[in-house]
Amino acid sequence: MATKAYQRTYTQLEAITKATVTLKAKGAANDELATVDGRLAQVVKTKGDSITLQVFGGTEGIPTNAEVSFKGSSPMLHVSEQLAGRFFNAYGEPIDGGPQIEGELRETGGPSVNPYRRRQPSELIPTGIAGIDLNNTLVSGQKIPFFADPDQPYNKVMADVALRADVDKIILGGMGLTNDDYLFFRHEFESAGALDKIVCFINTTEEPPVERLLVPDMALCAAEYFAVDKGEKVLVLLTDMTLYADALSIVSNRMDQIPSKDSMPGSLYSDLAKIYEKAVQLPGSGSITIIAVTTLNDGDITHAIPDNTGYITEGQLYLRADSDTGKVIIDPFRSLSRLKQLVQGKKTREDHSQVMNASVRLYADAQNAKTKLENGFDLSDYDLRCLDYAKEYATRLLSIDVNLKIDEMLDTAWEIFAKHFSPAETGIKQALIDKYWKA
Repeated sequence: MATKAYQRTYTQLEAITKATVTLKAKGAANDELATVDGRLAQVVKTKGDSITLQVFGGTEGIPTNAEVSFKGSSPMLHVSEQLAGRFFNAYGEPIDGGPQIEGELRETGGPSVNPYRRRQPSELIPTGIAGIDLNNTLVSGQKIPFFADPDQPYNKVMADVALRADVDKIILGGMGLTNDDYLFFRHEFESAGALDKIVCFINTTEEPPVERLLVPDMALCAAEYFAVDKGEKVLVLLTDMTLYADALSIVSNRMDQIPSKDSMPGSLYSDLAKIYEKAVQLPGSGSITIIAVTTLNDGDITHAIPDNTGYITEGQLYLRADSDTGKVIIDPFRSLSRLKQLVQGKKTREDHSQVMNASVRLYADAQNAKTKLENGFDLSDYDLRCLDYAKEYATRLLSIDVNLKIDEMLDTAWEIFAKHFSPAETGIKQALIDKYWKA
């Protein structure tokens, strides 16, 4: 063994798979970085002196006498105000042609914020999208996934949320993005003049899939710097967590680990929890809120990753196409924010909860009327009015291309109620009807 400054170097590999190499080495730690034959690698398994390294670029062509140098630390990121407005790869290296970041070097993937410092989320994060703000209000410090079919415009929704959200910093972690997706995000942020509040970590389809595993930790390391050190309100957008899980599956399968459901590793739950539990509301103004896209197989919400969200995250947002209007909407039935009651009526107008409940109930009545119509039953006057209401509600409020302030959403809902129903049919309290009904 030869020794270099802060490195330990070995030249004897015991085993090589498609993605990993195994050797005898002393003092290596989980997640520690190394180079294998000049290629970046990371420790994924330790058993005594037997160390398994995941080679990010693959192991093809690596000889058994390849030089392995341990770097003595897990992945690191320079953190400072210089991060704002920049685009980086999965290793935290600039990909926008700008200079290297100067600042404190911090390990990524560290422990979450001390539970003692956590506070109950209580700050509203408006997005301009009624399917979120009106029906499933987002709260600072919340963690919530976006479920969507692969053909839905979820990246456009993420970009819209980034540009509309009332936060200090947006951290985008893009995993498995096509070059078109990457250029779309970059163009949207630059043309909106919002780069000064956005930091992006990007892994594209042209890069090794296992590099995706580094992206969330890089994004959350930057988020913790701005939230904890600077006391800022930070929104982290992660897309796509299904591709992140696929990368986990690739690594575990090549390491001959026994798979769980859908070939996913048995550690999937804890791997996801380690990411999502970074969401936090701090005692001061600082917070980290996480919205993560999870693409589904043919709309199958029972996919392996959504199975975990009922335990880790506080609800979900479900993106779907509305067959009656042709609009893409946030589905009011399959979407849920478990923290919305912490801000509705407290940080928003007094009629918020009543309007939300009435609008969703009437939309449900419209779906029942639609079922009756499809089965050949006669429709009542109320049924017909519900169907008309549903189309207007989906077009003017649920559609993702509508951008309104919350008070404007509430006023629009009152206007639609008055157009199609009597006050009594809405079920809203009389005191609120007296105050807000649009005669």
